[in-house]
Amino acid sequence: MTDDASEAGGVPGKRSIRPLGGVLAAMAVSLTGTRISVVALPWFVLVTTGSATLTGLVAFFEMAPYVVVKALTGPLVDRIGPRAVSWTTDLASATAAAAVPLLHALDLLSFPLLLALVALIGAARGPGDLAKEVMVPEAAERGRVPLERATGLAGVTERLASTVGLAVGGSLVALLGPLTGLAVNACCFALGSVIIKLALPRGMGHAAEEVPSRAGVAEPGYWRRFGEGFAFLRGEPLLLTVFVMLGITNLLDAAFTTVLVPVWARESGNGPAAIGLLGSVMGAAAVGGSLIAAVVAHRLRRRVVFFAGFLLAGAPRFVVLALDAPMGAVVAVFAVGGFGAGFINPVLGAVLFERIPRRMLGRVKALGNSLAWAGIPLGGLTAGAAVAFAGLVPVLLACGAAYFLTTSLTGLRPEWREMDRPGGRGVRERPPEEHAQPVDGRLTA
Repeated sequence: MTDDASEAGGVPGKRSIRPLGGVLAAMAVSLTGTRISVVALPWFVLVTTGSATLTGLVAFFEMAPYVVVKALTGPLVDRIGPRAVSWTTDLASATAAAAVPLLHALDLLSFPLLLALVALIGAARGPGDLAKEVMVPEAAERGRVPLERATGLAGVTERLASTVGLAVGGSLVALLGPLTGLAVNACCFALGSVIIKLALPRGMGHAAEEVPSRAGVAEPGYWRRFGEGFAFLRGEPLLLTVFVMLGITNLLDAAFTTVLVPVWARESGNGPAAIGLLGSVMGAAAVGGSLIAAVVAHRLRRRVVFFAGFLLAGAPRFVVLALDAPMGAVVAVFAVGGFGAGFINPVLGAVLFERIPRRMLGRVKALGNSLAWAGIPLGGLTAGAAVAFAGLVPVLLACGAAYFLTTSLTGLRPEWREMDRPGGRGVRERPPEEHAQPVDGRLTA
């Protein structure tokens, strides 16, 4: 039998950063490409059509397939293995993203065809993102890294990708046009596919093992796996409440990112460079928050950190844009919000990985994430129609108020007390061989 550290690509008996480093590197490049697209695609639609409504429609056509396909592919990720799902879907995303600038250059890109291509990108991104997330706890165990630290580093990676991607996207769009940004997005997806396929240690990211079945009983099929994930999630009040709250905040974040900020940038005269600046400032501050969370989050009360992060990262962004504040004040608010946001995902990731059994991680996380992302397709669509009807400032103020009420009132529900109790049901249900090895006197999840 091969030692775990050896399988991880390191020296037997010693920690190796290769498993976690490979997953984080793949996440970094694919997320960087996505963030470049966050600037390039809405700006491309906005300047070519002049319509906030059509800009929101494009966002809907990308995110609706993302949510639906991600929800349905959870059992397949568990059965096929996250590694295979990740590199194949990243390759599909790269192909569809590259087709947009190519067809436009050939004068063949109609608006319906653009909608079809962004729908394909979204449909491929959903399972690709899920597969990378599912590999984080396995990589942490192989590298003998505490779970809060691993999820914190994943949060740092996400925030750093946002910082770099939005800054690069804003610069590319301002200097070379939005289609250049979409081409770079395609290259990032292709690189992510290569990293997952070739750079991860041998034997990592394969299908999760099911609980041994009785003799003569067939292995559970797709719909039974899907039903098991649904039943588990339904029996976890804390996880359900978290995902419903995130569904509302993600809807508002999608409206903010895909429509409200681009419209503000155009109406204020700041242009696409301002979109990249604000995104990179918030992302850089979030990197700092995530780094601190990776070091100290396991010593803090999770519930307090979680809701404090949302208080800083939510409503103030909407209000400062609505007030037409000076650019310095806007940058400061985004920086504070980013710092608070950096603490959210490490806490949330640790709670999810603790409570969900490893063999069901793909299907349960897919369902939960899809519930949390269910509002995102409607965010841009609703915001585009609302801005066309009522104007930018009233929509910004209404969204800010909704964000504050959602993240404040939800925290009063009693199930949130479970967040401060490490070792949820998911940990207790894991077979003994799935538990982590001791690290510095404590068990990782």
